[in-house]
Amino acid sequence: MSVATNDSQTGSAQPTLVELSPRTFFVGLGILIAILAGSFAYFIKSQFEYAIAFPDDWGHTLLVPAIAGWLIFRDRAKISAFQPFQPSWFGLPVVMLGLLVYIVAFPGVGPKWLPVHHNVRQLGIAATIFGVALSLFGWRPMRYLWFPLAYLVIFGTTYTDRILQIVTERLQDISALGGYFLLLVLGNDVDLAGNSITIHPAGTEADGVTPLSPIPLNVAEACSGMRMLVAFMALGTLMAYIGLKQWWQRILLMILAVPVAVFVNVLRVATLGVLSLWDRGFSDGQFHTFVGFVWLVPAFLVFLGLMEIVRRLVVDAPSEPRNGPSEKSAT
Repeated sequence: MSVATNDSQTGSAQPTLVELSPRTFFVGLGILIAILAGSFAYFIKSQFEYAIAFPDDWGHTLLVPAIAGWLIFRDRAKISAFQPFQPSWFGLPVVMLGLLVYIVAFPGVGPKWLPVHHNVRQLGIAATIFGVALSLFGWRPMRYLWFPLAYLVIFGTTYTDRILQIVTERLQDISALGGYFLLLVLGNDVDLAGNSITIHPAGTEADGVTPLSPIPLNVAEACSGMRMLVAFMALGTLMAYIGLKQWWQRILLMILAVPVAVFVNVLRVATLGVLSLWDRGFSDGQFHTFVGFVWLVPAFLVFLGLMEIVRRLVVDAPSEPRNGPSEKSAT
């Protein structure tokens, strides 16, 4: 913030910067965050309840605010290097726009043509958060603040099924087809009809006469891998940001998170099919979730290996001496 002061020698007004003490600044920042949290209490409450009700799908959203806060805390020295901060007045209209979008996205408030949905309110909250950051810190610290804030608003909220429907249906097809071929490779007699896999066990019942009944394995939306894809995109984006230096490396690693999540989900479907040969109860119930969590461990290790490969794609060449190689002195 700048104020005008008179120069005794020239008599002209010179702008000076008023620097707040760190304690005053962070106390004011905490009060502002509390005010914003109260303003968006309905949205935050609904997101929290949804994550608790569906932890398999959106439980990771509860960790995202802590991760975003840790990223900002990690770069606190770099952010503080820009003190005294120079607030940007551009942030005020962004805040007003964000609050307006948030308010009119409630039922019965905005125009009929505006979709009334929590993802629209999410856009309003995102604009408000970025506008507040600009108003407080200015443009220069945003080089370290934009990623934690974007990570918060993108991965810290849930998304409607209408947005994920196209991706979910495609993942169902890939998971069913991949699981079908993998079970065939393992020597099982299986059929595929749409997203349903039917396993025909070999052998007979205990009486030695009645054939074993087929085992249905339905790859429904819950098994499509959408929850794993969203979680892996959040994990891949975080690891790419903190583990790689070049932006093209980060983007490449984030893209690789998609095939890793899909491949692991194919392995999960095949695992459920094989285990159902021992106990048919494994083909349904909460065991889906347990197998998914088990496969997250090797998937994470595979992703670490991919990150190391991407990191090694760039080799720092040794710097050459400016004056060239030294010449041997004549003897």
